[in-house]
Amino acid sequence: MTGPVTTTAPSGARAALHRLRAEVAKAVVGQDAVVTGLVIALLCRGHVLLEGVPGVAKTLLVRTLAAALDLDAKRVQFTPDLMPGDVTGSLIFDQRTAAFTFREGPVFTNLLLADEINRTPPKTQSALLEVMEERQVSVEGERRPLPDPFIVAATQNPVEYEGTYPLPEAQLDRFLLKLTVPLPEREEELGVLRAHHAGFDPRDLRAAGVRPVAGAADLAAARAEVQRVHVAEPVLGYIVDLCRGTRSAPALELGASPRGATALLNTAKAWSWLAGRDHVTPDDVKAVARPTLRHRLRPRPEAELEGVTVDAVLDSVLATVPTPR
Repeated sequence: MTGPVTTTAPSGARAALHRLRAEVAKAVVGQDAVVTGLVIALLCRGHVLLEGVPGVAKTLLVRTLAAALDLDAKRVQFTPDLMPGDVTGSLIFDQRTAAFTFREGPVFTNLLLADEINRTPPKTQSALLEVMEERQVSVEGERRPLPDPFIVAATQNPVEYEGTYPLPEAQLDRFLLKLTVPLPEREEELGVLRAHHAGFDPRDLRAAGVRPVAGAADLAAARAEVQRVHVAEPVLGYIVDLCRGTRSAPALELGASPRGATALLNTAKAWSWLAGRDHVTPDDVKAVARPTLRHRLRPRPEAELEGVTVDAVLDSVLATVPTPR
């Protein structure tokens, strides 16, 4: 997935979000596609699973995006001994008042970076599941809503599985997108080295020149505009046919659910809006199909042994399902 090409003069909200790329590029080199995916997640009120080897600036990317949007961001390093209360918050007994008070956990933020989410046990993963789905924390029967906007950007290492707890399909399905954070090209990596040689400190984004270029009001206006993007009946049918095509793919034992179809509709609308259109085209659907659906599919064991990848199956489905005119 690469960034959409704007076809018309941008609205105020759209122009503000487009400025994000230039601002994030001050600190993060060569990750335009991932930035676009995170913006789509914010527009759709969805969550993102970032997959990439250590050292490709996943943490820096989320922190820089939050700074450019003037949003609060917090990071949690997921470990095997992390408890649910360490994420959501817990009741603390106050000896001065002889009463329990709630101490908010790191989920009470706008952008939560859940680092190495698959390193924590299922009990803690399930606590995060309610947060992601309900956007609230329930403690002793009392519901505490999270700020708006709120998204989880979770990371996992694709090459190290020892000591991890694979995310169950029910939780994977709660992520709107799964984005692959690639290693930089040679020139991009040279740019990283030049910046560090010149004194760039990833812990000091203000010194790097990163400033807020958009805010929560721009995001709210953008979401309202995305909702008004038109989707014709043939395109709705195309989305359904793509998802149904994954369910009958011989190499898969689990295809995309109706939730996946809904997610594909929403991400296609956001992509189309970012490109300056007021309607979704089949090409918009194709552009976001892989990051929207890849984590919702599970290949058969025999297909995995033969080296078949989920992205390859998606490519086949996209090639065989008739595209509406």
